[in-house]
Amino acid sequence: MSADRPLRVALLTYRGKPHVGGQGVYVRQLSRALVELGHHVEVLGGPPYPELDPRVPLTRLPSLDIWSEPHPMRKPRLWEWKDWTDAVEHLSFDTGNFSEPHAFSWRAWRALRHRRHEFDLVHDNQTLGWGILALHRAGWPVLETIHHPITVDRRLELEHARTLRERIGKRRWYAFTRMQTRVARRLPRVMTVSASSRDDIHRDHRVPLDRIHVVPVGVDPEVFSPRPAIARVPGRLITTASADVAMKGLRFLLEAVAKLRTERHVELTIIGRPKPDSAASRTLSELGLDEVVTFVSGVPEERIVELYAEAELAVVPSLYEGFSLPAIEAMSCGVPLVATTGGALPEVAGTHGETCFLTRPGDSEALASVLRDALDDPAWRDRVGAAGRRRVIEQWSWRHTAERTVEQYRALLAEHPGAATAERSVPC
Repeated sequence: MSADRPLRVALLTYRGKPHVGGQGVYVRQLSRALVELGHHVEVLGGPPYPELDPRVPLTRLPSLDIWSEPHPMRKPRLWEWKDWTDAVEHLSFDTGNFSEPHAFSWRAWRALRHRRHEFDLVHDNQTLGWGILALHRAGWPVLETIHHPITVDRRLELEHARTLRERIGKRRWYAFTRMQTRVARRLPRVMTVSASSRDDIHRDHRVPLDRIHVVPVGVDPEVFSPRPAIARVPGRLITTASADVAMKGLRFLLEAVAKLRTERHVELTIIGRPKPDSAASRTLSELGLDEVVTFVSGVPEERIVELYAEAELAVVPSLYEGFSLPAIEAMSCGVPLVATTGGALPEVAGTHGETCFLTRPGDSEALASVLRDALDDPAWRDRVGAAGRRRVIEQWSWRHTAERTVEQYRALLAEHPGAATAERSVPC
């Protein structure tokens, strides 16, 4: 295969939420950067569908959309079933399992099984369902992106479950991770976003280290840039909460805000949608923070950048992150970042007091102390914010991510016995 021949990529994402949640951002930005390098990318996605560059075609693979707002976990009716993949999704859901990855993988298999001549490879974004393995066994070269193993989420959710019933529910919900482990172990090449995630994939999914390759994600520093004309609001903090799960550590940030509120003015903007009767909403009510916490969702990217510009500090309070797009987006905007040392965050954010402020995860008192120190020293904040932006510009861009991803594509095709035959049979 010619080393510079444009590649034809089927990029799969079982959900592509456009503005919050790393998967939708990853698919949108990577596909655009790949097209700008001259490659053809078609995204096959499930709802919520990604918003893509106009040059990137989207093939929609509808689901029962069980988890859509405003009625997540709704029970589908039998008349909604259109085919056997809907039955798979519904029956899996009835067992308490998160059914999307399994069902989507078979929809992707069905959509691609007669299109082998149209693509050079499949790039799957963390579906890890049986249908992805079926594509591999049918002769498709498959590259798998695992941002981090969801087994980590499972472990943290079980650790923070409050009742036996909740523990049983979490075990049923995360039952799909057993499928993901079995699929991951059988795929030829896995790509992940950090050395921390590589080690976790090796430990939890038992994928050999020589099959896992690190390609960090990126940010557009022209879009996520400082806005000096916008004044920072005294005491304003900002965080992103794409999911109300224990791993994101939002409860510890809310507890830290409650501690700081007794001594100073402080307010928190959360990029995300509040969910009634969730852990976050219960904590807000218990701590009496409803008046100082604002949720923002459904706004364009430019407004998110403005929100960063209005904040004195950005906070990533996660117990674990495989990489953290919100961290580098905030740093790219020149906002001083406060982050925990959970997972890959130190690898991403850098050195405490130089490019970020770091604290241990799961400790609201320690988080409040770091926030207090940073809020009390504007000059230090300014130095850290400027250094954080320099770090992002020097290390991460979506073009760099795309170039390194193409290297993985070509390495996969070089190892795949059918790649040269497929190239000869289809004119470019």
